[in-house]
Amino acid sequence: MNPPRHPSPAPLPEAAAPAVAIVRRLAEAGHAAYLVGGAVRDLILDLPPGDFDVATDASPDRLVELFPGAKLVGAAFGVVIVPRGDARIEAATFRREGAYSDGRHPDRVEFARTPEEDSRRRDFTVNALYLDPLDDSILDPQDGLADCRRRRLRTVGRPADRFAEDGLRLLRAPRIAAQCGLTIDPGTRDALAACAGGLRAVAAERVGQEFARILTGPDPAGGLEMLLRAGLLEIFLPEAAAMHGVPQPPEFHPEGCVWTHTMLMLRAAPSRPLHFALAALLHDVAKPQTMTRTDRIRFHGHARLGAEMTLEIASRLRFAREIGERAASLVGQHLRFIDVRKMKPSTLKRFLRQPDFADHLELHRLDCLASHGDLSNHAYCLEKTAEFAAEELAPPPLLHGRDLLAMGYAAGPLLGRILDDLETAQLEGELADAEQARAWVRARFPD
Repeated sequence: MNPPRHPSPAPLPEAAAPAVAIVRRLAEAGHAAYLVGGAVRDLILDLPPGDFDVATDASPDRLVELFPGAKLVGAAFGVVIVPRGDARIEAATFRREGAYSDGRHPDRVEFARTPEEDSRRRDFTVNALYLDPLDDSILDPQDGLADCRRRRLRTVGRPADRFAEDGLRLLRAPRIAAQCGLTIDPGTRDALAACAGGLRAVAAERVGQEFARILTGPDPAGGLEMLLRAGLLEIFLPEAAAMHGVPQPPEFHPEGCVWTHTMLMLRAAPSRPLHFALAALLHDVAKPQTMTRTDRIRFHGHARLGAEMTLEIASRLRFAREIGERAASLVGQHLRFIDVRKMKPSTLKRFLRQPDFADHLELHRLDCLASHGDLSNHAYCLEKTAEFAAEELAPPPLLHGRDLLAMGYAAGPLLGRILDDLETAQLEGELADAEQARAWVRARFPD
């Protein structure tokens, strides 16, 4: 019995045109073909759709025959990339899959003839929708339209079977739910917790890629809350899970524990670049390790230790080195704003002119809004940034190393120290020209 067809609830965007052209060509050649994947799901949920993929009963060889220039990229899985202008459309043959012995790839793949067969091997019902753009109808073999209407995420078939096939689906469920504003079905949610240990078998690169999509998505806090409740965060990021329930001094943090504070920050900062989102998550990651109780709860050294932990975590998740370093810089300096009014002019100018300062300032703003709400130091930095001209923050050097050599100083570490002290005096407004600088150097470094 054929599953019912439903009218498509929304018109296709122009970005779907290359994929529609492939469906039309396949239909003209006598093949069944549909648009599939996350883009169809997003279209139904009234979200901006991503890339449109094609599923068809045409074999990979037939696809290559019909579309000159097409390339097999996953021959065993029937996946072909079809060029269409600037677009590269993924077209895949309907298939059935066997067991997943390695927790990632099926042991056996057989090409199928119908989308009904193809739908049974997909992960979630909302991803098992087949849109026919030629008559604007949707084939719905797994009742995914009803789940879209209810804004519910549910696996195709038994949740434990789907998660056992590929452990990365344990992260995909919270990511898709957070990305699309869905509630995870109770049966699927229970299976997430029961199958959480399967995540340990997933390669760090794959975990990092999926986690990055949660952090940079429209609801990172929602995704993280799901990960925490399911026991998944403890498996691949125990340092973040440890923040839950760690108390803070109420006079500075009336919002509650470290985890609550961090989630408030992330809720106020959706869809941010990875380095910033990672810093927002980890800016207080060292508080559980540094907490002491004296006159009040304190966290001595948590920014410095947090920066070290951030570098280690970014490396463990296989993030690019630059991402880890930029995030660690934000974490390591997030408390410096406490002292901005006490900084010497030279220290303040160096602080304001550093790379990514806009990110430092924004992280501080979110940190304040998620706690005591005092933005006076944020306003002070904005005021000083506007007050100082660019040449005041980073003035051209009055002397260079070659000038010191010409004055008789020997090459070596002393030159760097002299130049650094000289710039400090310049930033403090003590020196105006090269002649004053030479006299200043001779007076302070007579030997």
